[in-house]
Amino acid sequence: MQEIKVLSTYRLSLKGKILEIAMSEFAQRGIKSVKMDDIAKGLNISKRTLYEIYDNKELLLFECLKHAKSQDEMRMMNMMSQQNNVIDIILNIYKIKIEQFKQVNPLFYSDIEKFPTVMAFLDEQHKRDRILQKQFLVRGVEEGYFRKDIDINIVITMFDALSQYVRHTRLYNQYPVKDIFNNMLFISFRGICTQKGIEVIDRFLTNG
Repeated sequence: MQEIKVLSTYRLSLKGKILEIAMSEFAQRGIKSVKMDDIAKGLNISKRTLYEIYDNKELLLFECLKHAKSQDEMRMMNMMSQQNNVIDIILNIYKIKIEQFKQVNPLFYSDIEKFPTVMAFLDEQHKRDRILQKQFLVRGVEEGYFRKDIDINIVITMFDALSQYVRHTRLYNQYPVKDIFNNMLFISFRGICTQKGIEVIDRFLTNG
């Protein structure tokens, strides 16, 4: 009985290590370039052991992204409990996203479109994110950082259209991700702010 418990604990720990190594490899090299053999060798385990835990690369990628999303949500909840206003939360999320994107090879974004299960998961997450965006915008209006005369649904749709354009045209192959984010966030986003909100953004930009 004790032997089974130890084995179960080992497998649980191994699953976490696999996700960590696999996500790092996918991000740095692109998904297509990474073989299951590479991940097994990186962990010094057999390919058979890897396949016993994750049947195929799409499942492994799916679990990697689920884990990453869970970590992001935990980080956001922690941030929301520490920040005083919604615009500070958004700006801190921006900083985190910039650092994350810096570590990702553009091939990752084009490769990911070849995995239907993963894309379905991302589309579902996108719908949830739109609900959260609406809550942020409503709160921002109430706190006096966003203009009262904006149509929140139109604003979300426009921001979404910008993001989709970046994705479909693979704009990240032409320009640094930070420049794309700066123009999306600090030009489009700044336009819905009150003077109070603009002052917070400008301080953020000045401080780097």
